[in-house]
Amino acid sequence: MDTNTPPSNPNGNPNPPRTVLVTGAGTGIGRATARAFAARGAHVVAVGRREAPLAETAAYDEARITPLAMDITAEDGPEAIVRAARERYGRLDVLVNNAAIVTTESLRTYTRGSAHAQLATNLVAPVLLTQAALPALEESRGVIVNVTTSVGQRGWPGNSLYAAGKTALDALTRSWAVELAPHGIRVAAVAPGAIETPIADHSGYTPEQRAAIRKWQLDHTPLGRVGRPEDVAWSIIQLASPQASFITGVVLPVDGGAVVT
Repeated sequence: MDTNTPPSNPNGNPNPPRTVLVTGAGTGIGRATARAFAARGAHVVAVGRREAPLAETAAYDEARITPLAMDITAEDGPEAIVRAARERYGRLDVLVNNAAIVTTESLRTYTRGSAHAQLATNLVAPVLLTQAALPALEESRGVIVNVTTSVGQRGWPGNSLYAAGKTALDALTRSWAVELAPHGIRVAAVAPGAIETPIADHSGYTPEQRAAIRKWQLDHTPLGRVGRPEDVAWSIIQLASPQASFITGVVLPVDGGAVVT
């Protein structure tokens, strides 16, 4: 039996559109993922902090993408986000934990506040949002896809807290896969490498620093190019598809071979 096929709805439709919740959907990987799911017929709740970028994401298909401007780190954020998705579409089939922030700080400059802020978005929020989504995902026998980083499997000098938070999501992916399998929920992760997204633009890095980081990334990417958000979105789509119903607990590098160098 394909445990990732949505059950019949009360109106008798045996294959209703799946509902997908994507965090960090205003730009980059999140935007590409929201649009890719919509292109395949899913209903998408695109979550982010800023209304304008979310509106641009939704403009791709306003009939299928619902923008939801909410802060995933807010105290009532996870419950409110899941509630909004269920109220809008009546179900939740796929949760994509994509939202993340990068800062210019390093081991010598972290403060208690800055460390907490980064981990609140990159690690704690995915935990609490997943927790809030569990009842809905149990009903749909759904899928969780975490977006981590291939750097976490090697090391990122000068940005260790980002790598550590994402590596923790790798460990959670494997643990949740075992914990939630009896409830019909699959859990997987994609670990991007150097991807052309605007995340660094909001980090505080100077153009020179961004260029140096990109050179370092390319020097460690065997395919010799920067990936596109659509490359990662494609991988998320595949892992979340009904055809992947026997895959769980995997962390898939999408990094041009960086993790094996």
